[in-house]
Amino acid sequence: MKSEPPIQDAEVVREIPAALKPAAAADSGAPIHPAAAILLIVVDNLWNFADWAVIAWIVTIPLSFLSVFIPTFFLQKALRKDSPGRALGYALLLGVVAAVPTSVTGTPVGLALLAWTGLARLIGRPLAR
Repeated sequence: MKSEPPIQDAEVVREIPAALKPAAAADSGAPIHPAAAILLIVVDNLWNFADWAVIAWIVTIPLSFLSVFIPTFFLQKALRKDSPGRALGYALLLGVVAAVPTSVTGTPVGLALLAWTGLARLIGRPLAR
């Protein structure tokens, strides 16, 4: 004897609005906004002027950090739609790289991030999440 399976009622659910959806995974392109990478390169190359003035490093290092940290945080949060914690993490990372008192550190990192952004566009991945 075969019995019929019970009938279940279906629930109709509306789609979640895009503004309320969580951010997509990190595989949707470069994690850093291109403007933040350019800012890192610019501030890092300013170290060419300050390399000889070691006494001024007490001012230059914090200013380099802040001049990359603050804009990167807001770029990531506003344009990339990152969560505050994720934007803070990227801003801290790029700020520390910019604060290293040589022009050698941030330029390769910034160029690599810009290349990553360009590669994401070439293979058709969207930049914004």
